[in-house]
Order: sequence, then C-alpha cells, then structure tokens
Amino acid sequence: MREEEQYYLVRADILPDSMLKTVEAKKLLESGEVETVQEAVERVGLSRSAYYKYKDGIFPFNAMMKEKIVTVSLHLEHRAGVLSRVLGYVAERGGNILTIHQTIPLQGLATVAMSVDTATLTVDMTAFLEGMQRLDGVKKALIVGQG
Repeated sequence: MREEEQYYLVRADILPDSMLKTVEAKKLLESGEVETVQEAVERVGLSRSAYYKYKDGIFPFNAMMKEKIVTVSLHLEHRAGVLSRVLGYVAERGGNILTIHQTIPLQGLATVAMSVDTATLTVDMTAFLEGMQRLDGVKKALIVGQG
C-alpha cells in the first residue's frame, strides 16, 4: 500500500539549486524553446539524473493553483443530442474538456468519462455537477477523480 502523499509550500530562496533548475528546464521544454531534455538541462546547468529525480514532484505554485482537473463519469441515455447538450453545458460554464471517452450503449445507456479543466468555471463545482445532472438525458453525473 502506498503512503499518502504530503505536500509543502516552500519559499523558492531556500530550495536547493537542483530543484530550481528543474523548474527552469521544465519551462524551457513547455515553451518549446528547447526540444529535448538534454538541451534543457545543459542550458540551465543541471544533470539529467537530477532533472528526472525532481521533474514529477516540483511545480511553480501558480501552476498548481491553475490546474484544477476533474474526471466526471456520466450515464447518458442513448438518444441524439444528449452528449452534445453536456458538451455545450460544460463550455457555457467556462469548462474546458481535455479528454472524453464514451462506451458503446448497452440497454439504452452509455457511460461517458471526461476530464475537465475547471480553472475558469463560472460556477462552483457543486452547482456545476448538479446542473449537469439536471440535463435532459443525463441519468447520473459524479466526480470520480481530481488532479
């Protein structure tokens, strides 16, 4: 069994240089300024091993606040326009659908799982989910993951 992850908010000026350089290398890669990890680590003066050690565990604080991704599971009636209504609902409330997967309908119901970036939602998460649940053709809507 995996131990529960713990997070700490730490001032940048007390972080080891290797962690700060990892953040800089990630920024270079994300911006497209460099194409490979090797180029990024050379540019910031960091070893590849240090980059790989820290890359999945350190993020700028503002990036953590912006990334509010939820996975929503829906049971939808197999009728024309139901999924379209759901997608419109999400867009009208400022959500951005990142991924979507729909199963083949069985006994008149299809299961849809979608990842939604909620950073710019115009309603709170409870109202968002309750409103989705009230859409014609939506039998069930619930959050199954958050990241």
